[in-house]
Amino acid sequence: MLKRACLCVPVPPLFRIIFTSCYFYRLGNKAFGSKSYDEAIKHYTEAIQLDATNHVYFSNRSASHGGKGDWADAATDAKECIKLNPSFVKGYYRLATAQTELGNWDAAIATIKQGMNVEPDNSQLSKLLRQVKAKRANAKRAASAASAAANTASNTSGVGPTTSFASTTDRELLDLQEQFITSNREYNTVKANIHKSQREVKMNELTKAELETVPVTEDAKMYRGIGKMFMLSTRGDIMNHLDTCVEEESKREESLKNKAEYLERKMKSQQLNIQELTKSKE
Repeated sequence: MLKRACLCVPVPPLFRIIFTSCYFYRLGNKAFGSKSYDEAIKHYTEAIQLDATNHVYFSNRSASHGGKGDWADAATDAKECIKLNPSFVKGYYRLATAQTELGNWDAAIATIKQGMNVEPDNSQLSKLLRQVKAKRANAKRAASAASAAANTASNTSGVGPTTSFASTTDRELLDLQEQFITSNREYNTVKANIHKSQREVKMNELTKAELETVPVTEDAKMYRGIGKMFMLSTRGDIMNHLDTCVEEESKREESLKNKAEYLERKMKSQQLNIQELTKSKE
């Protein structure tokens, strides 16, 4: 019986099995339907390795990344989808959704408008545009609320030095709020990359476990996926490659976690400074 792993395809003697991209695409759809997003990503990736010109494969893998909350990867696949087929409206929806989740509201609005140039009456894009504009407006209101309160107080008092002090404090407060928004956006990107590394480690470990169940015979041939190609490799080479991938991704994950902790501390500090500045104006 033939057993298939993610990066290696054991081929019995006298037989050569060609897995078409459509086959993997259907497997991906089935996994996505059951919300098995890791498995769906795995199959869509296999389909892309065989046919990297099909925009639907990238669109569906983008949706799978989104299902896991990996919005940076979702945006990357959505961009490739649009690049392959600029008339495919769903690609714009995928990208704008990812950009919104990453806090890139202006970019999301620009993407939605591009999609609406293709299909002006698209209800999904129209609804998403309203939602993104509302989120952006809320963020701007939060950033300017302190400034508005300070201006009201200074106008009521009519005292020159107080007005000058309020103006300086307002600028500091706005700067801090902008810094916090930037830090939060960077934090979301780092978290998305952590999920990506964890997924890669899991997929490679699953491949190793699956490969270990394949009987070792002298005439068995194994192939390792490299981009769109499959390279004939020994079982040992494939196992070593998987071990190296797991080690590298684990180190990357650890580095990203350290960065995420740093950003968390940074945002807490920024929040405290914002609260202190706000109280000083009362």
